[in-house]
Amino acid sequence: MMHEPDEQFLRDFTASQRRLFLTILSQVGRPADAEEILQNANLAIWRKAHTFEPGTNFAAWSSTVATYEVLKWREKKGRDRLRFSDEFVAAVAREAEADPGLWEERRRVLETCVEKLSAKDRDLLTRRYTPGADGEEVQGKDVAAMLGRPVNAVYQSLGRIKKTLAECVRRELTQLGAPTTGVAT
Repeated sequence: MMHEPDEQFLRDFTASQRRLFLTILSQVGRPADAEEILQNANLAIWRKAHTFEPGTNFAAWSSTVATYEVLKWREKKGRDRLRFSDEFVAAVAREAEADPGLWEERRRVLETCVEKLSAKDRDLLTRRYTPGADGEEVQGKDVAAMLGRPVNAVYQSLGRIKKTLAECVRRELTQLGAPTTGVAT
């Protein structure tokens, strides 16, 4: 049965934006890419609104639409050097759909752990993982040049910071009673 978007659909659509963004981000890794895909997913969700059955799970339905948009984007970007298998992307999507609150909780915990780092370590992370003017991720060698440090020293520092963050996230999640599977080691 076809339905036109109604007020409840609009409420569900609006409320789903953060979760959809996080679901997409978990599959592509770069915020700029996730934003682009979210826009495409939103258009697809709106175009397919008539296929949504009121009373069913809007979150699952919209996540499925978004995952198809991720797969279309990945196919278009297939020439990129780093590429995850479609099976991996689908597995991440299933995990994100199974417990969307978990991803948000992990993001909040990670944010807390980043705040616990020294200002120097936070600066290094920001320089490395904030996209440059061209929207591309800044490479470690470029950060090393900016800081006047040897490339291997920057990578060693980043490795130490990542390990510290993973341990902090695992410890915080354990204290909250949340699952720690999938947290990097």
